[in-house]
Amino acid sequence: MLALAASLLAGGAAAEGVDVSLLAGTCANCHGTDGRSPGAIPSIAGKPFAVLNAQLAAYKAGEARDTTVMTRLALGFTDAELEALARHFSEIEP
Repeated sequence: MLALAASLLAGGAAAEGVDVSLLAGTCANCHGTDGRSPGAIPSIAGKPFAVLNAQLAAYKAGEARDTTVMTRLALGFTDAELEALARHFSEIEP
């Protein structure tokens, strides 16, 4: 699914007409549908955009220490895609 989403976003996540929910499907595996986690992994729905964007950037840069797979996952996204994901989840009602 990630490969499909990446191919659709070859021009970046900010491209017009791109459905960022395709990328967000990757997040659902751990953070739950629409970012509402059913378990111990934190929910990300409704978190402030600036917080989510900064966390994703820190994961990609390898600066976050409180992570398991997020650093490796973030490396698979462009900065624009990560920003689009942060905006997407910040706009979902928790």
